[in-house]
Amino acid sequence: MNVATLKRTTPTPADLTITPRDLRFGRDEQTARWWLGGDPYLTAIYNALSATFPKGEANFIETVRAFRDHADERLAGEIRAFTTQEVIHSREHVAFNKRATDAGYDLTPLERTVDESLVMLREKPPIVGLMSTMCLEHFTAIIAHELLAVPRHLAGADQATADMWRWHAVEEVEHKGVAYDTWLAVTKDWPRWKRWKLKSMMMLLVTRNFVEHRTAGATELLRQDGLTGWKVKARLLWALWGRPGIFRKVASAWLKFFLPGFHPWNEDDRDLIKGWEQTYPYLQVPPKKRVRSAV
Repeated sequence: MNVATLKRTTPTPADLTITPRDLRFGRDEQTARWWLGGDPYLTAIYNALSATFPKGEANFIETVRAFRDHADERLAGEIRAFTTQEVIHSREHVAFNKRATDAGYDLTPLERTVDESLVMLREKPPIVGLMSTMCLEHFTAIIAHELLAVPRHLAGADQATADMWRWHAVEEVEHKGVAYDTWLAVTKDWPRWKRWKLKSMMMLLVTRNFVEHRTAGATELLRQDGLTGWKVKARLLWALWGRPGIFRKVASAWLKFFLPGFHPWNEDDRDLIKGWEQTYPYLQVPPKKRVRSAV
């Protein structure tokens, strides 16, 4: 796909910094099987999410970097920072997923679902992959916002694991506009109706797959716990949509994606990042060598 040099008109804050924080969590620790307050349902939800991240985030990197060389200087720099953050996220979720495996879970069925989705996606033109990433990045950003804004979601969690999820959430908020700004630049000459129609269709498809696959993944992990039957499924759906209801809580933010003039930075929620930095001070040490993807 030939794309002219990309220029941006974007609500992304001019003073935004995207800071890769090279942190490690839970090394040499044994994570409890039900690490989130001893609750198998909540644990299954987050374990099902984590199982998708290493390969999923590697794909995010590929789809955004496909357009990096055509970007203006600022966007290219944001893409580089986005890439570094996502590589480190993948590394930490590989480590966490190993601890989940050590606790007795088999994540292979969940990873197979990701593989199947990626095979289909990579058969499409690069712009389709970018659209998919843009939509999934909206999901991760609104879930990240909710986790940082409402501490009870991770109340009672293993400390190292809770720290990992909050750190991941901070960086998802920080780079939430990168894929969207890349999309805006690539499609700057498209009619507004075409832009809205295609991004909306993609979001509906991504949403169906995201909700269906993550629910199926959590159900599979509960099955491995010996929890099956309609009552188990009902309790899982209540945890997702009722209380604490992470899917329900982000529904209004999800809907904003379809509004004319939507942009992830229409809501500047960097105060959540500052709040995390005040409660979780970290030492940022420049890496001695380039961080490599774990996938």
